[in-house]
Amino acid sequence: MEHTTLILCIGNRDGGDDGIGPYIADKMKKDPRNFTILDCGTTPENYTAVVKKQKPNTLIFIDAADMNLPPGEIRRIPKEKLGTMHISTHGIPLLLLITYLEAEAETIILIGIQPKRMSGTMSATVKKSGDHLIDLLKKKQYEQIPTL
Repeated sequence: MEHTTLILCIGNRDGGDDGIGPYIADKMKKDPRNFTILDCGTTPENYTAVVKKQKPNTLIFIDAADMNLPPGEIRRIPKEKLGTMHISTHGIPLLLLITYLEAEAETIILIGIQPKRMSGTMSATVKKSGDHLIDLLKKKQYEQIPTL
């Protein structure tokens, strides 16, 4: 059976570094390989039907996350740490969404990128981190991303 990976990229294109999710979605869609990439904008909850239909082996969420780290730092965020941090600008808490989707995928990974600014244009630091993350994703080297 084929291993499937579904990547949900979350963020606001007009929100400075919060646009890192859509930025990654745009770049990865040009070279999709074995991934399904969705630009969820600020409403990842609107894509639960796609997740349920696909039942991916690996479900990855990518979002800007204030982790009190230097701008551009990338981390895998364990589910148990979600309740204590501010992630992006969307309405539904990601913890609730991930809990809801746990039965639909073998592995769920949340990847956060520390923003520098949440307004204006995306910072060069975060954009560079996004490009690095794309390389890791394409090689499926998730374990190289440190855990928060």
